[in-house]
Amino acid sequence: MAGVSIERSEEKSSTSGTLQRSESQLNFLDKLGVQTAPLLRADEVLATTTRMLGEHLKLSVCAYADMDEDQDGFTIRGDWAAQGSTSIRGHYSLADFGALAVKNLSAGLPLIVNDNLRELAPHEAATFQSIGIAATICVPLVKEGRLTALMAVHDRVPRMWSDAELSLLREVTERSWAHVERVASVAALEESEERLRLAVENADAGFWDVDLVQNRLIWPSRTKALFGISPEVSVTLDDFYQGLHPDDLAATSAAFAAAADPNRRELYDVVYRTVGKEDGVVRWVAAKGRGTFDHTGRCLRVAGTAVDVSARKATEASLRESEARLRDLNLTLERRVSDALAERRIIADVIDGTDLFVQVVDCSFTWLAINRAAATEFARIFDVHPPRAGDNMLEALRERPEDCAAVRAVWGRALAGEEFVEVDTFGSDFPSKHYYEMRFRTLRDSEGKIIGAYQFVSDVTERLREQARLKEAEDTLRQSQKMEAMGQLTGGVAHDFNNLLTAVMSNLELLAKQTAGDPKAKRLIDGAMQGAQRGATLTQRMLAFARRQDLKVSRHSLAVLVENAAELLERSVGSKVKLDLDVSQPVPMAMVDDNQFDLALLNLMINARDAMPNGGLIKVTVDHRYDPVASHSAPHGYACLSVEDNGEGMDEATLEKAIQPFFSTKGVGKGSGLGLSMIHGLASQLNGKLMLASEVGKGTRAELWIPALGAGSIAVEETMAENTHSPPASGSLRILFVDDDALIAMSSVDMLEDLGHVVTSTFSALEALKILRTNPEFDLLITDYSMPKMTGGELAAAARALYPKLPILIATGYAELPGGQTMDLPRLAKPYFQAQLQKEIESLMNG
Repeated sequence: MAGVSIERSEEKSSTSGTLQRSESQLNFLDKLGVQTAPLLRADEVLATTTRMLGEHLKLSVCAYADMDEDQDGFTIRGDWAAQGSTSIRGHYSLADFGALAVKNLSAGLPLIVNDNLRELAPHEAATFQSIGIAATICVPLVKEGRLTALMAVHDRVPRMWSDAELSLLREVTERSWAHVERVASVAALEESEERLRLAVENADAGFWDVDLVQNRLIWPSRTKALFGISPEVSVTLDDFYQGLHPDDLAATSAAFAAAADPNRRELYDVVYRTVGKEDGVVRWVAAKGRGTFDHTGRCLRVAGTAVDVSARKATEASLRESEARLRDLNLTLERRVSDALAERRIIADVIDGTDLFVQVVDCSFTWLAINRAAATEFARIFDVHPPRAGDNMLEALRERPEDCAAVRAVWGRALAGEEFVEVDTFGSDFPSKHYYEMRFRTLRDSEGKIIGAYQFVSDVTERLREQARLKEAEDTLRQSQKMEAMGQLTGGVAHDFNNLLTAVMSNLELLAKQTAGDPKAKRLIDGAMQGAQRGATLTQRMLAFARRQDLKVSRHSLAVLVENAAELLERSVGSKVKLDLDVSQPVPMAMVDDNQFDLALLNLMINARDAMPNGGLIKVTVDHRYDPVASHSAPHGYACLSVEDNGEGMDEATLEKAIQPFFSTKGVGKGSGLGLSMIHGLASQLNGKLMLASEVGKGTRAELWIPALGAGSIAVEETMAENTHSPPASGSLRILFVDDDALIAMSSVDMLEDLGHVVTSTFSALEALKILRTNPEFDLLITDYSMPKMTGGELAAAARALYPKLPILIATGYAELPGGQTMDLPRLAKPYFQAQLQKEIESLMNG
């Protein structure tokens, strides 16, 4: 009995230890998920992962690498090293680490070495020993049959690796690469061409984009103009380098290389001269931009803005010349100060030699000297006769007491010994407002006694305006980058939340069938379903803001869409509000998702109604607009929807934040704050724009601009033939269902089986491809799009190569396609109900 008791005690102790280790691993994975979830760059995800894993397992080194095309060379791009260990970053050959490394990793198997001196051949162990490694686990990433990347943990002393450590590393590797591929590779390719378009659309700047993957240059007409190139002329990278001034070529090229270098990733911030290719004009250009990198560190593109700063440079040159003249004047005046009062003519000769405004007064405010430029401007500003040397400044302003007091105060500071610089505006009553920089200096005699003061004034209007234009362009760029980052985060969260809602809603729907006849259960299920549907609406708006919703665009007349919605709009605004619809103008048709347009129109109407609590007028107009700045992207102009109210309006600060997600002026619980951000995202996704104008107390005007299809498309709304196909003759299909989310897979399979279909499911696109190769009997393939290692799009392409006629349905939270690619496959938007799933299947099988 004692022996049995000991055995049970040992078994209990072993089980307890296993549970503790499992709990520790789960806690670590939770912490890792929390730390990496908000990260938007692949290198940040991997750097955080290697650090946390290394510290958790008390390792010497934890690193990640990507493979070369030859499947032998690899580059360790990032690592974490414990104190006392050295970094192992660099380029290596896989063969140097031994036959076992090549065999296992190429086959997708981990390499596990507890003591390389005991387990490997001497020359193989030497490679590990040379970088301070005695024990290692290396986990490969195999994609489409090729060894793509590696993640490894190392110790500098022999170590018996446990199954738990291997399991943890596998889990971390799988999560890391899935995160990297989803957040970095796909997102970077999808968003790179869009990232700065909104920033420069209305700014005084030119957009530029250098695509390093396809070796092409993307320049709109405004940027071409900076290089003296006509809008219709195609440009290449050679045009950029050939257009640079020879003296600025080296520095500009070096700055671009630093921005594209994965190890530096510097801000491209340069000022250079261009020599016009067609007109020969020399222009000064200020350019800023950043590189976009994939998870391997490769630079995909460098994009940014460019501003013509020739006027600023000319102003700076003029100021430098003026500064030199000022220094000369100062020296001359100081040399002659001892007899300045006796030799006013000499001072007058000196100051009349400059085009600056210069005047000198004594302690009684009498002009010792004033040049012609200053006298003319003084007379213009204060509406008096031009003063001369010997006149008194205060006497000249006797009829203008307020101006006299101001002049006495500012000149009094200089006459008291203060030397200072002020910038002020004069002529605000005139059509052209100018800014002046005034420099006051004290005039002293040979003994240091103050005997007067002098003032140099220069017109700095153009310099300040140029600085304001640059600041506006930079502020717009920063706002665009902020909105882009927010869009990426919002879109990712909404997409993942849609996956969860798919599982919740489908299970609730099936549960409702199982509990039919139970009123209490029905009430509870209906409440849960309403909450899930509200969540689905919220995520749809988040995806719209992030420009990642799956739009179904077709040719539509905005006027017809507004007319069709008139009755709903009347009911929505209520009896206190008068609705004025003006859709009589001939307007070209546009490519638009009619459902999303209706939702945007309704949101604008509700916003207008809420801005008029005591009633008012809402005017809705559809007309044809042109934007000369965007003529290259909308050659036929825009079909424009305008919604204008005469309500409370917004101040400038509120207007600036109006399209930001979750910002609302309606108070807590009265709106999601996603209405305008959703419309902004819709407009951007349709290559259009949302424009807002508002004034406190006078109302708000919102305009949705969508590129028009041309004058020839002005016609009655096209009628779309309804699908009159009948359901398939046989209700049972053999379906292969693929989704890497187990909750979605299980609930969707249940719905399909409930419809009478025979379903085979898998969580991996690679595994699905294996199943298809061995089983050609499937009637339908349903697959998620965003999956690690192989996307649903790649699976669809491979499946079509095997079975060209196999029907395929893509289920996705948004159009998650890499930049520049299209996919002509039907899509089912998540979350979906059983009826929607059935409808899509019937439509596909009958098509």
